[in-house]
Amino acid sequence: MDRKVVEFHLAPGDVSAVRFGISPGHELVHAVRVLLRPQTVPLQWGWFRSLEEHRPQEALRLIAVISGIDGYMPDFLTSTPSGDMTPDDELARLREVPDELLRIDLAKMLDRSTGVRHEEIRALREDPPRARARIAAAWEEAWEALLAPVWPQMLRLLRADIGVRVRRIGERGLGEMASALHSSVTWADGTVSVRMRLHEEVVDCGGTGLVLVPSVMHSGRGCSVLTQRPAQPTIFYPAHGVTETWYRDDGAALEALSALLGRARAQLILELQQPLTTTECAALADLAISTASHHLHVLREAGLVDSRRSGQSVLHARTPLGEALANGR
Repeated sequence: MDRKVVEFHLAPGDVSAVRFGISPGHELVHAVRVLLRPQTVPLQWGWFRSLEEHRPQEALRLIAVISGIDGYMPDFLTSTPSGDMTPDDELARLREVPDELLRIDLAKMLDRSTGVRHEEIRALREDPPRARARIAAAWEEAWEALLAPVWPQMLRLLRADIGVRVRRIGERGLGEMASALHSSVTWADGTVSVRMRLHEEVVDCGGTGLVLVPSVMHSGRGCSVLTQRPAQPTIFYPAHGVTETWYRDDGAALEALSALLGRARAQLILELQQPLTTTECAALADLAISTASHHLHVLREAGLVDSRRSGQSVLHARTPLGEALANGR
């Protein structure tokens, strides 16, 4: 089957302006989509089963109406990812979405809907102030029910992913880091290409740079993009380290493993949610590089970590035994 491609063309000024962001809005929309089709996202089954039975059904229904179950979602829900974006920031921004932007995005959803859903979106589009208030209220209710209880765990995964990729830019360059975002992403001659299922476009980043946004809820489902102004060109990609137990609080696991292995080695086992270099391990565990190397050697000898050379670096990853120990199985 033929695949579509979105190409982001980066000028020299864009390369220096590539940055990372966090998008609570993107995570929330995909959390709602998981509720609609949990069978399609096995990595989220544990989180799904952990939810309270009583959920704000009307709020979730409204978000599902305006965002759909897959593909494009209104840009105003995710249009300004930044490295320090908080849920409160996202909600405040949503409450100030301009009428015209709301109309434009809801018009796109009209073209993607039929029947009763089509008529409800049409009614929302005809009264932007009322629609904005309803959507913001639904967003707040849905956030508190679905993601507020696990946001600290999500934020830790997102920041760890960003930290690793920033260090890889310094060690191996922007092109190699971009190519490692996901199997659907490639880099060549200053162009980042993303294979898509339905959409294709050539985007001139125009000196404004490119925003790269890891996602926990979108993990395992490829990448999505923002391309239309006033949004900055953006690629959402699956965050590393998302397992079926990502939603659990690591505090208890760290204490239990520390009693068995010592705190430094326990921290390294928990941080190795993806292959990491010795330098990356040391930074995440707040250890000297020589100390991290020693502990990794001990963990390797115990069969908990596997180490393989990749170019000039050595990448460390948990073995199946290490995975079982880290995940409490």
